[in-house]
Amino acid sequence: MEARMKSVANPDVITAIQHLQKAIHAGGVDPLVLELVHLRASQINGCSPCVFAGVQSAKKHGETEDRLHNVVTWRETPFFTEAERAALALTEAATRIQDGAPGVTDEIWDAAATHFDEKQMSAIILNIAITNFFNRINHTIREQAGKTR
Repeated sequence: MEARMKSVANPDVITAIQHLQKAIHAGGVDPLVLELVHLRASQINGCSPCVFAGVQSAKKHGETEDRLHNVVTWRETPFFTEAERAALALTEAATRIQDGAPGVTDEIWDAAATHFDEKQMSAIILNIAITNFFNRINHTIREQAGKTR
């Protein structure tokens, strides 16, 4: 499968994304939690370039192979903290909002809110949203994993 576009992104869009990334990382959330959130949303959406990039970035932040291989099965493994589990549940609920899915229930929200303050919750939510944004762009243009322009 070939990518549909080879052009460089609009510089204004790049600047806006950089500002969003800066806001996410200023939210006080452990960078590994942000990496797990990005990876899980990308797995759900089947975005191979984001999964590829997410794994590479998580490794640079010190993430282990055991945890990376089990993000998709986080509920059934002992590898994740309660805070990470709450962030992953929030990620799944916010990403799977199609066709009558319940979305973020009060139970999911409250579990995350017990581990993260409002500033951190905002950062996690923005990270979920921007990941879904990139997943949809990559699907549309058929971006390939591991490719650079």
